[in-house]
Amino acid sequence: MKVVLDGRGISDRKALHQVLEEALRLPEWYGRNLDALHDCLTERREDVEIEICHQKALKAALGGYGEAFLRLLRDAAMENPHIRLKIDT
Repeated sequence: MKVVLDGRGISDRKALHQVLEEALRLPEWYGRNLDALHDCLTERREDVEIEICHQKALKAALGGYGEAFLRLLRDAAMENPHIRLKIDT
């Protein structure tokens, strides 16, 4: 599975988690927060490539939350070999 997240289309935390929930087909128990996202990604057993485009726009819209989100993705990719991550500017 490949998921492309365009930072220009993310306006707030709610929009981010909605996009992630749909694109990654996250479970019903997904709590729409970074802790729940970390749990979902590190427990994932199918391969997924996550590509983040326009990370500057994402960080501009989400501020510190955007930075924390990108850090979480990097950590999850290091922890789980089923996750491949590509972050573009």
